[in-house]
Amino acid sequence: MPETITPAVPPTPPVPLSALLAREDLALRRIAGPADPSIVIHWAHTSEMADPYPYLLGGELLLTAGVHIPEAAGAGGYFDDYVSRIVAAGGAALGFGLAPVHDTVPRALVEACDTHGLPLLEVPPQTTFSGVARAVWQLMAQARLAELRRVTEAQQSLASAAARPDPVPSVLHRLARHLSGRAVLYGPDGTELAGAGREPAQRVRTALADLAAVVRPLPAAPDPSATSPTAPSSSPTPAARPSPTPAARPSSATESLGDTHLAAYALGSGEGFVLGVVSPGRDPGDHTIASVAAVLLSLLTGEHQSGAGAARSSALVRVLLGAPPEEVAPLLGGRGWVVVHARPEAQLPDAVAASALGAALGSPLVDLQRDVVRVLVPAEREPPPVPGWTLGVSAAVGPHEWPAADKQAARALARARATRSPLARHGAGTGLAELVPPAEAEAHARALLAPLAGQPALTETLRTWLSLHGSWDRTAVALGVHRNTVRQRIARCAAQLDTDLDDPDVRMELWFALRHG
Repeated sequence: MPETITPAVPPTPPVPLSALLAREDLALRRIAGPADPSIVIHWAHTSEMADPYPYLLGGELLLTAGVHIPEAAGAGGYFDDYVSRIVAAGGAALGFGLAPVHDTVPRALVEACDTHGLPLLEVPPQTTFSGVARAVWQLMAQARLAELRRVTEAQQSLASAAARPDPVPSVLHRLARHLSGRAVLYGPDGTELAGAGREPAQRVRTALADLAAVVRPLPAAPDPSATSPTAPSSSPTPAARPSPTPAARPSSATESLGDTHLAAYALGSGEGFVLGVVSPGRDPGDHTIASVAAVLLSLLTGEHQSGAGAARSSALVRVLLGAPPEEVAPLLGGRGWVVVHARPEAQLPDAVAASALGAALGSPLVDLQRDVVRVLVPAEREPPPVPGWTLGVSAAVGPHEWPAADKQAARALARARATRSPLARHGAGTGLAELVPPAEAEAHARALLAPLAGQPALTETLRTWLSLHGSWDRTAVALGVHRNTVRQRIARCAAQLDTDLDDPDVRMELWFALRHG
């Protein structure tokens, strides 16, 4: 007999076998095998193969009408071999239909299921196999909806906890409650800094600390080429070489001790903090909830380690009290800056998604609007593409140019969405336009665009349409309006400006004016 395998768990929520048996419309009856309430199934599969082993993936409720059973099966070891193969393939339960081949479940099959510990269900004649499969999928849909609700409620609860005056203990407490276990924050040296939830046994605590060590980044080795501070000034300077980097470690790890599940998550603050979690089992959604907590704790521990939170608060107070940006910028830690505008590809952003984006871009200076997230990023951290987001990036500017960079990032985002690119950057402003003094360029732009003054929708439509080479469809996508709306607005622009927008010279002059207006 082949060795029993562990079924490959599919990306669908498991259904308790007891829930299927409780369906009165199916009238299923367990007649053999264990009555363990923890038994779950992941799908229903019908097969009349004498040896279903090669066709099972694990976790199935296998349904059969017994067509494959030979007449003399009860006298030999047929049923024992048949059931042992199902168990070896990871099958969760067997359903036997009483019609149209057999009037009763073979006694030898009942005995074999009892021997091998496989639940055997009697399927009455009025219940079709397709009805059983449909019931399984209905229960899966209900479980998925419950899981999504649980994850959504946990995300909102954790985000609220992160805004409390004691954010780290609050997040750990909420996480432990949502997972019905314990949550621990380990410091860079492996010390348990804070914890919440039920205290586990000592062996579990030891195992969790060991698991946290697996994901904690290793410190960089000292650079042997570094010059000693006591070396004489006449000593030759060694050739520059790359600094040693820490060895790659996994960002998360899991382990099971009986029914107890352990997990560890390296926090993205880069300082060696680790989140450890203990839960009595592994329910669907646990990993997502713990990952949200890890993102929030990454932001919180990053602020704690660097003091950036206090610096940002000081910067905000100074701005509100009238300090110019040039005075405030040094408190934020950057010399040059870029503004990033970002939109998620799937749905509107929320606070957790915005914080995660800021962490990915290396900046906590995040502003969440209705459908756009704005991030102020130090110029030395050149923003990369972020999976799941569309980004527009401004040119690097000084603090006094932040408002202009904000407009650049908005236009870059519109261009990225219109061209279906993950990231677009504002181009360097070098060319003929730089030969005209800024004051004269602005005066010319105001005069040329005067007929459109006070009509921002027309101005922005004209700018986007020109930037996309007169494409109606791409302009409509970038602005989020219908293409006919674009045509109407461009026609109004042509009429009010009293010009021919098909003339390339006119387009060039208008583009120049829109850039400097």
